[in-house]
Amino acid sequence: MNLKNFKAGHYIEQYQYKSFSPVKINQTWVWDDPQINVLLEQATRVLGELNAFTLIVPDVDMYIYM
Repeated sequence: MNLKNFKAGHYIEQYQYKSFSPVKINQTWVWDDPQINVLLEQATRVLGELNAFTLIVPDVDMYIYM
């Protein structure tokens, strides 16, 4: 699946309303820009750092509140 042609779903006209019907997401993703791979790797690394930080701080909610 090309990322540029991706549609998340479509609207279905029903009795007096419209509902959103998503498409299946278990498809192979392809993108042309290699920068997306770099950004995904950076995001994964930062999420790992954030996860490690939550293990160190005893009460994350209190820390965020401060």
